[in-house]
Amino acid sequence: MGTDNFVFLEVIEWFDNTGKELVHRIPENGSGDIKFGAQLTIRESQAGVFFYKGKAVEAFGPGRHTLITANIPILTKIAALPWGMTSPLRAEVYFVNMKVFSNLKWGTRDPVAFKDSELGLIRLRAFGVFNLQVIQPVLFINRLVGTQGMFTTEEIEEYLNRVIVSRFNDLMGETIDSVLSLPSRYEALSEGLSKKLTEDFSRFGLALDRLYINAITPPPEVQSAIDDRSRMALFQDVNKLFQMKAAMAMEKAAESEGTAGSGIGMGMGMMMPAMFGRSFLEGQTLREAGPETVRCPECSHAIPIDARFCPFCGHQQVVFEKCKSCGKNLTPNTQYCPRCGQAVETALKPKICAKCKAENLPESIFCNHCGEKL
Repeated sequence: MGTDNFVFLEVIEWFDNTGKELVHRIPENGSGDIKFGAQLTIRESQAGVFFYKGKAVEAFGPGRHTLITANIPILTKIAALPWGMTSPLRAEVYFVNMKVFSNLKWGTRDPVAFKDSELGLIRLRAFGVFNLQVIQPVLFINRLVGTQGMFTTEEIEEYLNRVIVSRFNDLMGETIDSVLSLPSRYEALSEGLSKKLTEDFSRFGLALDRLYINAITPPPEVQSAIDDRSRMALFQDVNKLFQMKAAMAMEKAAESEGTAGSGIGMGMGMMMPAMFGRSFLEGQTLREAGPETVRCPECSHAIPIDARFCPFCGHQQVVFEKCKSCGKNLTPNTQYCPRCGQAVETALKPKICAKCKAENLPESIFCNHCGEKL
């Protein structure tokens, strides 16, 4: 497209060649004098937000759209003489990538403090992957992107990782008593963590499509203590101790040279399949995406994903701003929320731990640094 030409109308479109761009602005170097009648093409996996005179005028879905501005070819250039041939009627288009961004990494940079009911205060490391999707383009641009010309997953991944780790710490303190019961709780922890993060992501017009916990590991000394405990539990059964000793003796005899060693080795080879079993974990495939509907934030009815207004309550679905306190959709230039009265610009204060004075997210329940309840 040409945004710097004097006469011809623009054809505006965008392709993501990197696979990591959440938002891309055209013109890339700032705003331009997009002319009356310019054509905007939006793909199925995209959404377009048109800014004119510094304001978000409209959000566009897939298809070809005609942009209406006060910039008319030639006449606009003559009228722009006092501003050095630069039209004061500036416009720009933000393309928002609506696809699901998969395999984004999260993990604890520093070990998280956890009070174990059996092992005492220990520090855990956890890591996994999550999938991200933009669901409210205008809200996402106003809250996070701002006036940047390009916004990628790398720029938001660090902040989201901090939020995930904080919510993970809260969930562990509320649901897990001991790390000894962790292996059977990964799926439940993933689902619980996803629910806790729904509100955090929706504040910025984002949705957490999936979240997986790959591993939760204690430090080496705690792992050694767990191994010692498992050995003690094994030796409580004398028969099991004798079986283990016999197997070890057979193994040493099989390693010795001579006919006797070979015979014992053959016998041991026949006995091993009966003594030890193998188990395999079957992977789970991602569930198919649900129907193309979303829940209205006001009345909770299922409505089409491309609906601009709820057909049941009339609530506007294109969100320009949300109340940080109750999540109510706000109209432009609103100073106070019409539902809860919260001042729009009021930011939630972080929680300070009374024990270690560390700073935590406003809704945190447990301190990320010392594990104390806030």
